[in-house]
Amino acid sequence: MGCNGINFASLTQEIVGHLVNGLITQLWWTILEKPKSIILKLKICAMHRFLVMRPFISKAISYTLIVWNYLHTIFENITFRFPIKTLRSKVSLFVLILLIVTTFIFYLATVRIMKQHILGEVIKRAESLSKSIAVSAGHSFISKDILGLDNIVFKIKDSNEDLEYIAIVNNDMKIIVHSDIKKNGEIFRMSEGRVSSKSLDGTIVKEIPLHSGNIFEVSSPIIFMDKKLGTILLGVNKSVLMNAQHKAINRILKSFAFIILTGLIGSIIISSFITKPIEELSIGVNELKEGKRGRPLKVYSRDELGKLIENFNEMTALITEQRERIDKYAGDLEESYVSTIKVLAAAIDARDPYTHGHSERVSRLSLKIGTAIGLSKKELEDLEVACLFHDVGKIKISDSILHKTSILNQSEIKEMMQHVEYGAEILSKASSLHKYIPAVRHHHEWYNGKGYPDGLREDNIPLFASIISIADAFDAMTSERPYRYALPETEALRELIDLSGKQFNPHLIKVFMRIKEKNIVSSQSYHVMQ
Repeated sequence: MGCNGINFASLTQEIVGHLVNGLITQLWWTILEKPKSIILKLKICAMHRFLVMRPFISKAISYTLIVWNYLHTIFENITFRFPIKTLRSKVSLFVLILLIVTTFIFYLATVRIMKQHILGEVIKRAESLSKSIAVSAGHSFISKDILGLDNIVFKIKDSNEDLEYIAIVNNDMKIIVHSDIKKNGEIFRMSEGRVSSKSLDGTIVKEIPLHSGNIFEVSSPIIFMDKKLGTILLGVNKSVLMNAQHKAINRILKSFAFIILTGLIGSIIISSFITKPIEELSIGVNELKEGKRGRPLKVYSRDELGKLIENFNEMTALITEQRERIDKYAGDLEESYVSTIKVLAAAIDARDPYTHGHSERVSRLSLKIGTAIGLSKKELEDLEVACLFHDVGKIKISDSILHKTSILNQSEIKEMMQHVEYGAEILSKASSLHKYIPAVRHHHEWYNGKGYPDGLREDNIPLFASIISIADAFDAMTSERPYRYALPETEALRELIDLSGKQFNPHLIKVFMRIKEKNIVSSQSYHVMQ
């Protein structure tokens, strides 16, 4: 194309389009198709690039550290305000932060390289345009065809609106032709600026700061038959370069935004793939801890995690089998334990024919009260054993006192009252029986504090002891003793009501009365049906 047909704006647009659309594509295509060639080129240019890019690398490292600290602060604030509990979220967030930091570094490097390439191409195009004008202007300069020179300047300036000025000067720097006609004939004053490049043919490119913005001034000598006739001075507005760079940066930002979005989706998928076996294993551990025998865990892969899950399934099966076996042994042992206690209680009651079966009856009545007030299954089991043990201290009471048919004297009463302390002492010999000591020791305490052995009152009396106290008294009153006949249930219940708030817990007395009323109604209904 001739110099008159050159469009500087279109050339700049071509540069941007070529660099942005082709740089990444060509780079990756070349890496895939010709890796050896790329490696050789990289080796050759590595040292040069390092020397050129060293200031940029320092800045990139500084920026990266700043961004990393910023992201670290954000991460801490997020995790503080919104605690991340799941492993999948932590992995996704970590991958996302790593992706953002890596993308930012590549963005800085890409923008830097892009700016350098655009700057180099713009300068090359400006040099080419200036040299083309110099070649075309040589003949007109010899023939002093001012009109021809003016026509060249006018057409190039008109087709390239981004050019600040075009001037043709002689060796004395007198302006022969200028794009601004008013300056024709004036002396061109060279501005100070930084020299960007200098060619062997004398073409010089300088960056000159002006009030309106920086420009690139390209000066090319007009040579005809090895004789310098003058100089072509061409000013290119740097805004052209800035616009091109902004367009390139916008496209790069869109590309990296797409990369980050794709990376985010990929991080979620990858984290799900990584954490799924771990979540499955966590569920299995919780089920094993809670004693639930669930399904075998699903094996998602054949790697180390898959092998770990397989081993966990085998371990779970073994532990579950052993646990079932131990539970069976424990159940048998518990049954034997309770049976032994019942035998012992029966043996205690058998010392006195009038109290035969007393502990069993107290146990049944106490369990009804415990059930009515909402005790748990474990608490009811402990209450039953405590009832069977409540008179174990009578083993140390002499038969003369237990079998006496008349009223006990003061010393005998005092000795009989010692049976609660004897019972506590006997149970203290075995650590597994310590939990029954409070019920055994305090089942003769009174609600008003006038009982024995420690004079406890109201809520300071253990609950089991208060329950056993009512059941024990009711069974004693409704059973025949050597010194009196058995009382009718109605009279025994009236006695309990009279002693409510004095000897017995008033709340528990109300519960016991409701139980007995239900039993009476049920008994009457049964007789009517008969």
